[in-house]
Amino acid sequence: MPFVARRMEGLYQRCCKESIFHSVFRSLCVLCLLVFLSVVLYPGLWSIGARLYAAVTGSAVAGHHSVLLISTPNEQVARDIGRAIMERQMAASINILPRTSSLYYWKGEIQDATEIVMLVKTKTSKIQKVIDHVRSIHPYENPDVLCLAVGYASASYVRWMDEAVPDD
Repeated sequence: MPFVARRMEGLYQRCCKESIFHSVFRSLCVLCLLVFLSVVLYPGLWSIGARLYAAVTGSAVAGHHSVLLISTPNEQVARDIGRAIMERQMAASINILPRTSSLYYWKGEIQDATEIVMLVKTKTSKIQKVIDHVRSIHPYENPDVLCLAVGYASASYVRWMDEAVPDD
């Protein structure tokens, strides 16, 4: 009898160890799946969360929208770049500001130029697409494109921007 009892006890311990292993393995698999889904769904979840926040508080989530400042050599170039951005629905609106004087270093020398500045209002998620497109059509070798995150905007303006600039 002691032999059978020891054998049964060993079998029971082995089954418990396997059960614990399977339980831990399942938990790790579920955790990995949740992390994977979070990474894959992050842009969509962020957008939904930002809209809910705006609806509840009446203001935008800081950083969800951005303004890009782009310098161009003249108004026609600014209009061409602006139209190209708008046709691709990468921005909600673009302001083309009047002539401005610019001082900057270029190839070791101080340059003095007259430029036109564009304000491109878009979703932060679109910034890289806008920058890539501007670089592909801008006449400057190294276009001046700066991005400023919007810290506050009214809920109605945010809704309008979200409608004007579709998610990917």
